[in-house]
Amino acid sequence: MKRIKHLLPLVLAIALLLPFFAFAGENVPVIGILQYVQHGALDLAREGFLKSLQEQGYVPGETVIIDYQNGQADQSTCASIADKFVADGVDLMLGIATPAVLALAGKTETVPILGTAVTDYVEARLAQSNEIPGFNISGTTDMNPIKDQIAMIGRFVPEARTVGLIYTGSEINSTLQATIAKEEITALGMDYTEVTVNNSNDVQQAMLSLVNACDVIYIPTDNVLAASMPIVAEVALEAKRPVVCGDAGMVKEGGQFTLAIDYQKLGEQTGLMAGKLLRGEVEAVGEMPIESQSEYSYYVNKTLCDAIGLAIPEDMLPYAEETH
Repeated sequence: MKRIKHLLPLVLAIALLLPFFAFAGENVPVIGILQYVQHGALDLAREGFLKSLQEQGYVPGETVIIDYQNGQADQSTCASIADKFVADGVDLMLGIATPAVLALAGKTETVPILGTAVTDYVEARLAQSNEIPGFNISGTTDMNPIKDQIAMIGRFVPEARTVGLIYTGSEINSTLQATIAKEEITALGMDYTEVTVNNSNDVQQAMLSLVNACDVIYIPTDNVLAASMPIVAEVALEAKRPVVCGDAGMVKEGGQFTLAIDYQKLGEQTGLMAGKLLRGEVEAVGEMPIESQSEYSYYVNKTLCDAIGLAIPEDMLPYAEETH
């Protein structure tokens, strides 16, 4: 009886390891997913990626192992996760958002890396070109139709003279979009004012200063702001300032309108790229062109438009949705 008791811990340990032995025997691929932070757009990109993999026969826990990690919007945490992926010998890495891909790229030049929800790979020095990225990286871009988004201001807020921009100063994707937005605002004969934040703790104070200096607010696809939309909405609603956002999720959580990509479909595109790599249909990830979406959709938050007395143009009514 004593001998059996001594053997129990060993038996349990072997039982726990059996699934991993089975996977190893079947040479099941392992994908490490690093998501920079949790918010609607990035969650949808991840869900789309996994959906696409499953449709191709890569079922998590059966024909593929998924190691999903959240970077909590902290670059040192992202770096530690990237170290773990490399040490574990994953077959493929997915970075969701520019900071996540940068963290992965900083740890390996050999493990294939795909990115999604990255605005500009070349600007972020993750690729040599969109046509032939080079290095060990490729993926999908979430560059939005910023010109069209800014043009929507004239339709929803024709009396607007000053556009306020708020974004994270340290996010490459955000600063790039802000630069484009300022050019478009100026081209339409409007002025702009801007504030930048470092993290979510800065958002409320930044918004309080911004709403008093502008007629309408523009927010690009920014990870810190996307995760802080309840704060943005609270301040903007109190001041009755319309907010046009970079993506649909931000509109649903606290903005009024936008024309944007579908992040779930973007994730699905990235999943198709991953399938090609896993099946060996592509010799090197760096030879795969950066992919983008060609179709965009309108999103109008009727609930928040009504809350500030903002009239919705008649042709935009089909896109208006109630939110809770």
